[in-house]
Amino acid sequence: MPSTVYRVLKAAGRLDRKSASSSSKGQGFKQPEKPHQHWHIDISYINVSGTFYYLITILDGFSRYVVHFDLRESMTEVDVEIVCQAALEKHPEVKPRIISDNGPQFIAKDFKAFVRFSGMTHVTTSPYYPQSNGKLERYHGTIKKECIRPKPPRDRNEAAKQISSWVDHYNEVRLHSAIGYITPADCLCGLADTIHAERDRKLEEARMRRRESSKATLAIAG
Repeated sequence: MPSTVYRVLKAAGRLDRKSASSSSKGQGFKQPEKPHQHWHIDISYINVSGTFYYLITILDGFSRYVVHFDLRESMTEVDVEIVCQAALEKHPEVKPRIISDNGPQFIAKDFKAFVRFSGMTHVTTSPYYPQSNGKLERYHGTIKKECIRPKPPRDRNEAAKQISSWVDHYNEVRLHSAIGYITPADCLCGLADTIHAERDRKLEEARMRRRESSKATLAIAG
């Protein structure tokens, strides 16, 4: 009987084998434990008075620090290589893993050769599943929302200056919720624990002052 076969297979666990198998899709990459382990790279369109330019950004996955960016007229493999080389020149001692999508620039043989020659490694996100590069995609959405759209630049030079000023603010001033409400620059420099400890100390002092004030108020009332 078909029902008997079903019950036997069900009891043996044969029907659940497919659903029980684990899949890494959707889990993203293992998060970096220190700066310059993962550099995320991506390209976003910037509309400047009807002309599209290409914002190529490298973001440190641990600190969310913008390592380097450039506003280019094209987005070829050479453009990507130029941006990567400039980032490496800022930090010549590091050999990060480059994380990108599967754009033609990033899967080109010349780019793979550049990565190997530079001593780095490279991994691409799953096709049709770009969430593994979501840190940089969210950043590009934020810079458009906070920098480009409120004051549309008139030309490329103005756009580059506007973006550069905003990036400085993002790196050095703006508190980032994903890293404990400190700046990416402080996180990159390894100051997170110190800042969080000082913040906790101040909060504890404030709680003690409130308790002492409450005791004094009760004493007067009594």
